[in-house]
Amino acid sequence: MRLLVVEDDREAAEYLRKALREAGHVAEVVHEGEAGLALAIDGEFDVLVVDRMLPKRDGLSLVAELRGRGIATPVLILSALGQVDDRVTGLRAGGDDYLAKPYSFSELLARIEALARRATPQAADTVYHVGDLELDRLSHRVVRAGEEIPLQPREFRLLEYLMRHAGQVVTRTMLLENVWDYHFDPQTNVIDVHVSRLRAKIDKSFGKPLLHTVRGAGYMIRDGTR
Repeated sequence: MRLLVVEDDREAAEYLRKALREAGHVAEVVHEGEAGLALAIDGEFDVLVVDRMLPKRDGLSLVAELRGRGIATPVLILSALGQVDDRVTGLRAGGDDYLAKPYSFSELLARIEALARRATPQAADTVYHVGDLELDRLSHRVVRAGEEIPLQPREFRLLEYLMRHAGQVVTRTMLLENVWDYHFDPQTNVIDVHVSRLRAKIDKSFGKPLLHTVRGAGYMIRDGTR
């Protein structure tokens, strides 16, 4: 999943970013409400995690503005205010769930996944197919020709991004920004290494390659029979 975390506590935000990455998700982090609102309006996120108390624009105002614009991206509100009235206020402002601080990461992750399932109830929205290869975003399962393929979290994110853009050329810059969350080129062969490992897992033992290198442009995943 691609997540936006709007949290002014920088230490807490960085902890969330790392933990979500380790769980196999891409998390973008901002530290104030106006920046969070701009990204939530323009970006394509599966779930927003929004702190209630933020500089420049508070979390409830941010959520209310999104709902007023017709943007229905699921929102999990985080807050040190955990009384019943506080939770009710947050939900009535447009939040889909409300989690009081301090919280456990396992509970936060479970709530995020529940919001994503609720927002994408149809299998077509959560399961990608290319030929006989299938990727399930919610269960994190990859299967080809009936055989389950275990992937590391980074490999899964790489394959998810490629399959989301099946039949299209995916450039190195696109992968750096959306899979590695780099907004600069680290001048390493990290992408080549991961693509090679992924290709060995999803193609090597099967008769027909799906992952292709487009010389001078990037990579593409496609069913060669089409």
